[in-house]
Amino acid sequence: MKLATLAENEIIVTLIALSLLLLSAYLFGTLLEKLKGPRVVGEILGGMLFGASFLYIFFPNFISRIFLGYPEEGKVLNIFYQLGLIFLMFLSGYNTDIQLKRSGLPTIGLVFAGATILPMLASIPFFGLFEKYYIGTIGNVTAYRIVFAIGVAITSIPVISKIFFDMGIMNTKFAATVLTVSTFQDLVLWILLNAATRIAQSGEVRLGEMILTVSVTLGLFAVILLISKHVRAIRKELSARMFYTLSIAALLLVCGLLYLAGINLMYSAFIVGYLVRALFGTEGAAKERMHYLEHFSFSFFIPVYFALVGIQLNVVHDFSWLRFLLFFVIAFGLEFAGTFLLLLPAKLRMNTKINFAVTMNARGGPGIVLATVAYSYQIISIEFFTVLILTTMLSSMTAGYWLRLQKKRDASVFDLL
Repeated sequence: MKLATLAENEIIVTLIALSLLLLSAYLFGTLLEKLKGPRVVGEILGGMLFGASFLYIFFPNFISRIFLGYPEEGKVLNIFYQLGLIFLMFLSGYNTDIQLKRSGLPTIGLVFAGATILPMLASIPFFGLFEKYYIGTIGNVTAYRIVFAIGVAITSIPVISKIFFDMGIMNTKFAATVLTVSTFQDLVLWILLNAATRIAQSGEVRLGEMILTVSVTLGLFAVILLISKHVRAIRKELSARMFYTLSIAALLLVCGLLYLAGINLMYSAFIVGYLVRALFGTEGAAKERMHYLEHFSFSFFIPVYFALVGIQLNVVHDFSWLRFLLFFVIAFGLEFAGTFLLLLPAKLRMNTKINFAVTMNARGGPGIVLATVAYSYQIISIEFFTVLILTTMLSSMTAGYWLRLQKKRDASVFDLL
C-alpha cells in the first residue's frame, strides 16, 4: 500500500503557515493578557491579522502563497484545526467537576434557569429577524434555531476560570456557584448542539433518534462514573508513556466510534476527557501528567485552532455591523435579564446579582466551538459564524473587566452570597 504525500515545497509552505499562525496567536494573546483580557480573544485576533479583515486586503497574492499555496493546503490546515478542537474539548471534559452542595442549591438552580432556560425561550421571537442572513447553506431551519438559542445562552468555563484565577477569587462562593452552573449549562447545550448537527445531517427532525442520542450521551456519564469505581487500581500502575498513549488513543478511537452512534466529534472529545478524569482522578501523577498535556496543547494545537478561526473572519465583506450589534445586545441583554430577574427574590446583595448576570455572559471557548461546529455542518452562514465569534470576544472581555472593577471597589462581594 502506497500513501499519497505532499511535495516538499508544499510541506514547507504548510510549516511556514503554521508557524506564522502560532507566533501571531502568541503575540496577540500575550498582549491581551497584559491588558487584562482573555487570551483566547488575542489568539483569534492573531489569526484575523492574516485574513480578509486585514493583511489579505492589502497583500492578497503574498498571503495566498502562504495559506493557499497549493489546492489541498486548506484541508491540511483543517487537520490541525480539528485537533485543536478535539484537545480543547478533551481538556474541558477532564476539568469538568460535577459537585453539588445542598446549601448552594437554591442559588445554583436560580442562576442556571435564569442564564439558560429563560434566555433560550426569550430568543424565540428573534429567530425570524436574522434568519435570512444567518441560516446556513443547507437551509435547515430547526438546526439554525437551536444554534441561535444556544448562542444566546452559552457560558465559558475556561475563560471564567482564568479570570477567577487571575483575580485570586477562585476559592470564593461566587466562583464556585458560577463554575457549577456553567458545568451543567454546558452539558445541556452540548447535547442540544449534538442534536442540531444530527438534524442537519438527516435533513429532518427524527424525534426517536434525537431521544436515543440524548439518552446515550447522558447514559455515558452514568456508565463512566460506575466504571471508575472498579478500576482505580490502574491509576498507579500506568507509566507516563502508557498514560499518554492510552489517553490519546482512546480519545481518537472513541471519537470515531461515538460518531457512528450519532455523537459529534466535539462532544465525543468532551466525554473522553471526563472519562479520563473519572478513571485516573485529578490528584498526584494524573494531575501532573494532564498538566503537561495542557501546557503542550495550549502552546500549539489550541492557539492554532483559534488562529484558524480568526483567519476565516471577514468583517469587511458579507457582514453587517448593525446586525452584529443588534444580536450582541439581544444575546447579552437576554442572558443578563434572565439571570438578574430570577435572582431578584434571592437574599443576595444587589451588586452580587448584577455580577452573576454579567459573568454568565462570558461565552469564551464554548461560544467559539459552537460557531465553528455549526458552520462546519453548514447550519449557519459565514456572517453568523463571524457574529458569534465577535459576540464571544466582546462578551468575554466585558465580563472580565467588569469583575475586576467590582473587586477593586469591594473584594468582599465575592465571598458573600
